[in-house]
Amino acid sequence: MVRNSVTTTDSDDDDTTSAFSAAVHSIRDRFPFKRNPVNHNHNESNNNSIASISRLTSKTLPYSHKPSRSHHHRPLARKLELFFFERKSRLLCIILVIFLFAIATMVLQSSMMSVLRQGVTSETMRWRWSVKEDLKLGSSLEFVPRPRFHLNGSRLHWLRNQLRIGIRHPRIGLILGNMKKDPSTLMMYTLMKNLKGIGYLLKIYAIEDGNARPIWEEIGGQVSILSPERYGYIDWSIFEGIIADSLEVKDAISSLMQEPFCSVPLIWIIQEDTLANRLPLYKSRGWDFLISNWTNAFHRADVVVFPDFSLPMLYSALDTGNFYVIPGSPVDVYTAESYSASHYKFQLREENGFDKDVMLVLVIGSSFFYNELVLDYSVSMHDIEPLLIEYAGLKDVGETFKFVFLCGNSSSGYNDALQDLATRLGLPHGSLRHYGIDNDVNGLILMADIILYGSSQDEQGFPPLLTRAMSFGVPVVAPDYPVIKKYVVDGVHGIIFQKHDARALLNAFSTLIYKGKLSDDAQSIALSGKSLVKNMLAAECITGYARLLENAFNFPSDVLLPVHISELKQASWEWSLFKNEIEQKSSNTEYLSSGVISSIVDDLEEEMSNLVPIKNISGNDIEDLEEDIPTVLDWDILREIESSEEVERLETQEIEERMEKDIGVWDEIYRTARKAEKLKFEMNERDEGELERTGQPVCIYEIYNGAGGWPFLHHGSLYRGLSLLTRSRRMRSDDVDAVGRLPILNDTYYRDILCETGGMFALANGVDNIHKRPWIGFQSWRAAGRKVSLSKKAEQVLEQAMQEKTVGDVVYFWARTDMDGGHVESNDLLTFWSMCDIMNGGKCRTAFENAFRLMYALPSNIEALPPMPEDGGHWSALHSWVMPTPSFLEFVMFSRMFVDSLNCLHVNSSTTSDCLLGFTSIEKQHCYCRLLELLVNVWAYHSARKMVYIDPQSGLLEEQHPIEQRKGFMWAKYFNITLLKSMDEDLAEAADDNDHPYETWLWPLTGEVYWQGIYEREREERYRLKMDKKRKTKEKLFERQKYGYKQKTLGG
Repeated sequence: MVRNSVTTTDSDDDDTTSAFSAAVHSIRDRFPFKRNPVNHNHNESNNNSIASISRLTSKTLPYSHKPSRSHHHRPLARKLELFFFERKSRLLCIILVIFLFAIATMVLQSSMMSVLRQGVTSETMRWRWSVKEDLKLGSSLEFVPRPRFHLNGSRLHWLRNQLRIGIRHPRIGLILGNMKKDPSTLMMYTLMKNLKGIGYLLKIYAIEDGNARPIWEEIGGQVSILSPERYGYIDWSIFEGIIADSLEVKDAISSLMQEPFCSVPLIWIIQEDTLANRLPLYKSRGWDFLISNWTNAFHRADVVVFPDFSLPMLYSALDTGNFYVIPGSPVDVYTAESYSASHYKFQLREENGFDKDVMLVLVIGSSFFYNELVLDYSVSMHDIEPLLIEYAGLKDVGETFKFVFLCGNSSSGYNDALQDLATRLGLPHGSLRHYGIDNDVNGLILMADIILYGSSQDEQGFPPLLTRAMSFGVPVVAPDYPVIKKYVVDGVHGIIFQKHDARALLNAFSTLIYKGKLSDDAQSIALSGKSLVKNMLAAECITGYARLLENAFNFPSDVLLPVHISELKQASWEWSLFKNEIEQKSSNTEYLSSGVISSIVDDLEEEMSNLVPIKNISGNDIEDLEEDIPTVLDWDILREIESSEEVERLETQEIEERMEKDIGVWDEIYRTARKAEKLKFEMNERDEGELERTGQPVCIYEIYNGAGGWPFLHHGSLYRGLSLLTRSRRMRSDDVDAVGRLPILNDTYYRDILCETGGMFALANGVDNIHKRPWIGFQSWRAAGRKVSLSKKAEQVLEQAMQEKTVGDVVYFWARTDMDGGHVESNDLLTFWSMCDIMNGGKCRTAFENAFRLMYALPSNIEALPPMPEDGGHWSALHSWVMPTPSFLEFVMFSRMFVDSLNCLHVNSSTTSDCLLGFTSIEKQHCYCRLLELLVNVWAYHSARKMVYIDPQSGLLEEQHPIEQRKGFMWAKYFNITLLKSMDEDLAEAADDNDHPYETWLWPLTGEVYWQGIYEREREERYRLKMDKKRKTKEKLFERQKYGYKQKTLGG
């Protein structure tokens, strides 16, 4: 192309062409780079050559820079002629050669681009090209995570400097897609074993069973196999975070997309690219619903982690800002060792037509450009060309060196381009060959004697194909990119040359080759490289995940912090447990990045195909598909039809109204009315549970705050749901709407800080309208999730005990503090207040004492922390208890005033926006919840209520903290009902007078506001209305007596 632009039809241009030809011929013997040879005139005069060059220069320069034709410049021209022909003409020739070489390289790259772009014909390859169509030659792709994922610091650094006492290990819920022994299992097992070593406790769930189950049970205990029916029956809130592996866990993750599990941190590790390869197909077929489905699943994860930097770019259509990369995976080493166990180098060479004595050089590129030769190799081709000429172009060694380029697919377009390149470089036929990525990649690497990394991409992570090549024991030659120099030592694990330096590349090859064979240094380098990559990224991967967990997971106040990352000792994968599987792998096993076949992807595609039948959109079927889509004209016609039908209906209705109709006999009217009432009753008919509750002595209200808690709720006459979210009430049930009964719960802030206690306040607000039974109970949905809810036997024992207990107040509870959070090991050493401190960031006693002092207006010299015994008895937790209804109203009266005092301290403190009762964001969001969960124990103990623990499984009753032993310790005067009522009336009077002690006064918003003044005002209002009614009646009678009764006219 460039050559044609120089040789024009003018006579001057012909002379110019001759000059160029002579220049090229002068160096032809040293660089066989000549293309399309022409006849040269060796007897052409030197004057004509110089004149031609002068005319060329004058044509190419601007007018202002043309050489002058005056007589004074002719001597200078003669001097130039002498200069060129007196042993210094070589300088100009060299300049021309360099210029021609650059032009030829551009021509080569341009021709390769035009040929190979035509070879990119498959749908997936067109999409990959469109992703990088704005990428210029020589530039690099880079994945940049969002700023929140730059893990420069750690949350634990601040937590380790705080005063806290942990009593349990942080828990990780691990969800595995399968339990096969494969590379992904090797990585996950090594990672989890190291995380357990620094203090994490594992609970393992799996979608599918497999032969790796025994090794998982060694580090995580019993493995639970999940089925679709069981997804909703796991209490994910007991974990500090969830780690999910592979795409197969998508359905299990759906249970984490509902409240109350939306705030549980989720790390999703995706090692396969199966879905990424399908996304272009979904887009072309218009399956937006399927793409949206996967996007929602990816959005739920706090962090989506990939082991390679190319994967997040392939999944970019699903990126919601939570993608992150932690390099490191044993998949390439695992694949190489599995393949080597069942394949042999010389056998593969024979099958592919390569002689065993041929030196085979395999040129590989960036993993992100598997499908394109031109974009990845074009820039580096300038550096490779001298190497090809040196080793594949000389006649004495040309037959012993073969260069194979691995890229793209197996279409002929790539091979033709390489053959064209070989012809232009003067290389023997067959010295350059192409193999597509859809061939046996492992076999090509195993056959090779030398691997040349020829990509122009400065990758962020160590190239996966380079890792696999070194795992096969093949010496590698790579440019000095930072990520390669970070791990590979030049001359030890591989040969590193200066990028864009052809001479350095030639020197690198000379180190590996001696007399046409691999040198002894090459063998040593290959062995060192193989040893290096086996565990090269293991330590970095383990450390990266440990650091990610420190930043992504929550560590509540009662949790022991994990050991510092520097204590991690292991720096290798657990190869010993997978040795047999590697040796027994079948020959056709492939573990590229898309290694695992994802059944969930296929299942969703099949479901989508059944939901929306799709035709083949190729060819002429596109027009058929477009005809099925309604156009704007179709919608306009539909609206006109609907409008005309509505007009006809109204006209018919008006005509029927004007016509006389027989209303029928009375019996028919009566039957019609009764039928309508019956239908109305059936629509509002109470469910079976409500009908069974009639006559029951107790009703236990199960408090929940989202659809995720539905599977943990009970059905029957003993239970009734209490929803803290209006939109999350169960369908076809008579669950109580807490927000409708207490509007403050519509405010997310107050709903979060009050938690289950807010539901109790809502039920107590006008309790006679909804609860008319002598006993009342509550149970959090978490009790069932933690296996501490009442069994059938325990329910029968409880009902019998309530019927027999008719004198005195008693509180029955069945969830105790040592069952909540796994405190069994150390609970015997903890007192009530120390347990409360641990659960509330060490500030429970201080907060309770200050709130109690403010509530009763106690002076500073009087003790304000109620004493609690250290008798080793149990205390109630999880709001799971039953008591008489009057006692419940008394407890709510006390709790409302206590919560108001606690909120007053928080609002009026200098750190208003921060909660002092916790360290993590979740603890601060639910600031008062953990303290209020234990409040019933303080009230029951000091108000002389009998406290009875009922075993949730056996139903065994056991009294705790007997009243006789409390004498001398109870603060009964502060919990006296008379005092509490007087305090309640004082607050109600202040609220009625709008005399708020602080701006955001919480107490009036948590329940009924009632005092004697309100009662008297209501009585006066009723008396006034009564008197007004009497007055109006007397006036009407007097008017009739005076004027008589006058009937109004029909028209008036």
